[in-house]
Amino acid sequence: MDLRVFTEPQQGASYDTLLTVARTAEELGAFSAFFRSDHYLKMGGVSGLPGPTDAWITLAGLARETSTIRLGTLMTAATFRLPGVLAIQVAQVDAMSGGRVEFGLGAGWYEQEHTAYGVPFPKERFGRLEEQLAIITGLWGTKLGDTFDFEGEYYRLNDSPALPKPAQEKIPVLVGGTGPTRTPALAARFADEFNLPFTSIEASAAQFGRVRAAVERAGRRPDELVYSNALVACVGRDDAEVARRAAAIGREVDELKANGLAGTPDEVVERIGRYAEIGTERVYLQILDLDDLDHLELIASRVAPQLG
Repeated sequence: MDLRVFTEPQQGASYDTLLTVARTAEELGAFSAFFRSDHYLKMGGVSGLPGPTDAWITLAGLARETSTIRLGTLMTAATFRLPGVLAIQVAQVDAMSGGRVEFGLGAGWYEQEHTAYGVPFPKERFGRLEEQLAIITGLWGTKLGDTFDFEGEYYRLNDSPALPKPAQEKIPVLVGGTGPTRTPALAARFADEFNLPFTSIEASAAQFGRVRAAVERAGRRPDELVYSNALVACVGRDDAEVARRAAAIGREVDELKANGLAGTPDEVVERIGRYAEIGTERVYLQILDLDDLDHLELIASRVAPQLG
């Protein structure tokens, strides 16, 4: 099982805090990647101070200040950036990192953050997402010396030089979500990885099945995709430490055990094993208390070694 660190900086984190977490995750050696959300407004009863950080500016900085850990987003909001500009940004960060970027793109859903910062929140977000994926992957996949054109309902590109190119031959593309029809079809067309956020074992099994069927209908092998889950992590050496960590993030232990990865290392390993049984190959551990570096060390030393 591949473990990755997933952060939510809009809840309250500076760039320096994110850098410390990314470097710690890299040094521990148990986590293959550092991912972050792409939000501009806090959620729930937290202060959100010092305020939001931009996902791709953050990753550009981390690209130069880390060396081995992979970097990415769950998920970049398609509403925040024009597709041609986003393709340039991500390709540049990939080059800055020496080819360590992974690219998750979603439709955008949190209307309040759009109104708070004057970002349009169109109704037809899924159609725009589909065109953005076609444009971004098309630009990256255009041969050097050729040009790229696109004529869609929402975006038009004419005679684009399709530059710069990423450092990687192909940046892995992540698509996710629980929609039963359009989402699996989109994953089948564009994704290298399919991700489910905060989804139960039973619901994950059902959605993975839909995606696998859609991938087959598209003429691809289902095992061409990586299947992953993002889940809140709250691990403690004993029940008291679990309760302390749950309280620190404003959650209840029983709720976290039902909907996330909470408990002692052995309990969390057992639950991850149940996800593995339904096809999960990668887990993004949502770490909500970014000052608690001992939490990462505990997962690295007591959970990761049991997962093989």
